[in-house]
Amino acid sequence: MEFISNELVWFLFGLALMIGEIITPGFVLIFFGVGAWLISLLLWFGVAITFTTQLFFFLIASVSSLMLFRKYGKKYSHGKVLKPDAASSIDDIRGEKAVVLYDIQPIIGGKVEFHGTLWNAESDVPISKGASVEVLERNNLTLKVKPIQ
Repeated sequence: MEFISNELVWFLFGLALMIGEIITPGFVLIFFGVGAWLISLLLWFGVAITFTTQLFFFLIASVSSLMLFRKYGKKYSHGKVLKPDAASSIDDIRGEKAVVLYDIQPIIGGKVEFHGTLWNAESDVPISKGASVEVLERNNLTLKVKPIQ
């Protein structure tokens, strides 16, 4: 007596791999999920193959799809670069603009939004929330800023 069919096992295995792709970087697991779903489809259509043959076809289908489609699909799975200029880097952000999200006090500091990310900020003068500031330098995860006149 069988409680769960082989095609359902392969389908759930493929689904788990595709969900795992969300958690892990690299754009690899999704192709193994596709391979598992192909085996599930074969079994669902009634193709009678042994477990060893299933594993063989799973590996062939997964590796083949990985080699053929990963490069094409990878460009859709990564974010866009704001500044594609190779000469610029996150360390060279002097002169760029940010917006104060939490008041900045000289000794205490505050928070600014810079390129869509929340950063710790410090300044020699108090700056109120909502003000635009210019980045003077970056020290690890803290930006030294000054108000824009």
